[in-house]
Amino acid sequence: MTQASYPRTAQTTPTRHSDRVTYDRTAVHSVLDEAVLCHVGYVLDGRPVVLPQLHARVGEQLYLHGSSGARAMRAAADGGLAVCVTVTLIDGLVLARSAFNHSINYRSVVVHGIAAEVSNEAEKQAALAALVDAVVPGRSAAVRGPSRKELAATTVLRLALESVSIKTRTGPPGDDESDLDLPYWAGVLPLTQAPGPPAPAPGLAPSISTPDHVTAWTRPTTPSS
Repeated sequence: MTQASYPRTAQTTPTRHSDRVTYDRTAVHSVLDEAVLCHVGYVLDGRPVVLPQLHARVGEQLYLHGSSGARAMRAAADGGLAVCVTVTLIDGLVLARSAFNHSINYRSVVVHGIAAEVSNEAEKQAALAALVDAVVPGRSAAVRGPSRKELAATTVLRLALESVSIKTRTGPPGDDESDLDLPYWAGVLPLTQAPGPPAPAPGLAPSISTPDHVTAWTRPTTPSS
């Protein structure tokens, strides 16, 4: 039976604001599934690197991808690459009466582990489809799949969700009691992610209508399977 929470590890134990950190599996999945973008950090040739990437969660695995020629991908293929993956959703701007107490409401997941190359072709194909569908659900079934050349040019990495935590902030600003009577507005400005109208690509045949999975795009607010 899957445990409700991830185990607490040395890497996921906070040094500040421990009250904001949990290891709830459902909450972690929800953030990973809602976010479009993650940031992947690693050390390469003695230097720290952090890059934005698309990601997809399939069960308890997180999939990433990149060019087969990239140094990080080559390093991962040679025994795995130690990474730290961060996914953050901003839910609101917290505006306090004092500059010091300004903050944001957020949900942030951090995953530590060894990213390994996916060598099984069936798993690689499924992971790439999941990466497309993680951006626009249903999209992978409505486009041409990768060619043999494209598959060879792409490396897919698998990262097990084992050393994981989620940190959140919610609620109003935490103004000092001595500032409560100051004549400045304070509160929360909520932020949401919403699409604009679809813009057809140049040269698209007029007979091709915008598909439902594009016009109905939204981010999931509960974790998928």
